[in-house]
Amino acid sequence: MRGDALAYCIAWAVLAFAGWHFSGLVAGLLLTAGLFLIVMPTSAFLLTRTGNFVLERSVRWGILAVAAIILVSYLDLSGRG
Repeated sequence: MRGDALAYCIAWAVLAFAGWHFSGLVAGLLLTAGLFLIVMPTSAFLLTRTGNFVLERSVRWGILAVAAIILVSYLDLSGRG
């Protein structure tokens, strides 16, 4: 369980750094703060309503994957990546 949390934090940091590196400071900050404002309430909601840690973990990783896909798509469309 701890390894999953560490891997998630590292993946989140890498995504925010990639946003900053390829698109500037604003993108990095938006990825950091935006994901925080989306992931934390979603996790809390799922855990209080269902108590299902597997569902919460899946949704959390899914949100991160969608953010990565959006960043890659943006970089591809803008020609920055």
